[in-house]
Amino acid sequence: MLDKLKKFILQMMVGANIVTIIFMAAIGFCYKLNPQEHPISANVGLVFPLLLLINAGFLVIFMFFKRIMVIIPVLGFIICYIPTRKYTPINVPRTTPDDAIKIMSYNVFFFNNNDSTGLKEISDYIKESEASIVCMQEANYNEEIHDIFKQTYKYQDTICNKKSGEIQYILSKFPILSKSKINADLNGCLCGAYEVLINGDRTTVINCHLEGSGLSLEERKDFHSFVKGDWKNDTIGMESKRMIVRLGEAAKRRVPQVEGIIKYIKSRKGEPIILFGDFNDNPISYCHNQMANTLTDCYITTANGPGISYHYNTIFVRIDNIMCSDDWEPFNFKVDRDIAVSDHYPIYGFVKKSQHKVKKSP
Repeated sequence: MLDKLKKFILQMMVGANIVTIIFMAAIGFCYKLNPQEHPISANVGLVFPLLLLINAGFLVIFMFFKRIMVIIPVLGFIICYIPTRKYTPINVPRTTPDDAIKIMSYNVFFFNNNDSTGLKEISDYIKESEASIVCMQEANYNEEIHDIFKQTYKYQDTICNKKSGEIQYILSKFPILSKSKINADLNGCLCGAYEVLINGDRTTVINCHLEGSGLSLEERKDFHSFVKGDWKNDTIGMESKRMIVRLGEAAKRRVPQVEGIIKYIKSRKGEPIILFGDFNDNPISYCHNQMANTLTDCYITTANGPGISYHYNTIFVRIDNIMCSDDWEPFNFKVDRDIAVSDHYPIYGFVKKSQHKVKKSP
């Protein structure tokens, strides 16, 4: 009787593991679906880490109770290798070359919503980081802020969304030669391009903040309850379903924004490019994938772990990114969780010029 029970439990676990793998594959490759055609599927990637943990749990259980069955969860990881690497890469650390420069992207949430203490903590952190280029999203800018950074960063510039009031802020130890707006005719995003003279070579630095979720803080709390499986509260369940639709609509609006950025990148005709930004999209989303097919994702190619950059209201996901053209080689990128003033953690790393590709300025 006991043997039959053990066999039944094992069969149930095997079946559950297979179902988990099927969902892993279906959700893991959702980045192939355009949100404009499949808006509801646009954000299901947020569930992918949970499925990875469940599959890993089966791996541990089978290791102790039926080792031959380990092949099932292992096969699941092999099938889903690409989305797994996108979400939580594993790389061998490399020594950062002496001539590499440090760069950083940071959504500062208006310096913690215009808090003077937040401004001091974030500015001190940035100045002590020794980053050569810092691109901020959701920033503020005035004479006081300019003066705080001017001794460390000789070159500063901003781009403003006049409708929302959002400001992008770039700090650079290298000369900023010019700036322009990308997607100037699209609402919901703010994207600037700067020509920066890095050690005598022109590089286009792009700083972008794509369409947000449009959810209020209270709605995000309700959505988190839904993700956790709090179905007992009918109100939360109904509201969360509406929010899934709204998230899908926001994802649809990000598509032309990303297409505009990619069009701009291709128009640069092979010039060196470094892109910084808050994509407001998870690592296995359609928009992230389109961008990563155009440039090299510095985090995926050099970092380790999930690199959670958004951490507010117990929603944890990497939505902040740095990417570069083949003219640059990335090293040792990471998301720094040591400063939690903003609702985002900063992401930083190092890039070194690929000398045979860099286009010299006239």
